[in-house]
Amino acid sequence: MLSKLLIGFFLMALCVTIHATGLTSAFRWMRARPARGTGQVWHATWMLVRIAAWTLLLHVIEIFVWALFYVWRGAMPDLATSAYFSAITYTTTGYGDLVLAEEWRLLGGVEALTGILMCGLSTGLFFAVFTDVFGLNRGSSGRDS
Repeated sequence: MLSKLLIGFFLMALCVTIHATGLTSAFRWMRARPARGTGQVWHATWMLVRIAAWTLLLHVIEIFVWALFYVWRGAMPDLATSAYFSAITYTTTGYGDLVLAEEWRLLGGVEALTGILMCGLSTGLFFAVFTDVFGLNRGSSGRDS
């Protein structure tokens, strides 16, 4: 059981690394863009669409990290099945139509917790971008008078 938890920890750490690297690059890209059009509805909407697409891509990559591991270790029969299982586990949808081989079941919970954390991180980024592109924090001290 301890070895499976260590494997789960490694996969979680890999997902956090992918997500942190991806989100950092998104912030750097945003900061390098000219500010023209900031606050305009179409500019802001297009920025949010691009950030949403980028974070979705990060999540898909992380789902495939888990799926590839499951196939490699024989916990799922093939990549298509493994990717489906990983997607419904990572997103905590959990249909229950597929389960991991008994020796690997603990990893399903670790993947779900990882997905929750990464989705929360993405939500935080999305909120920060939304606040920035609409200028919601400009000109305020952040304190009530």
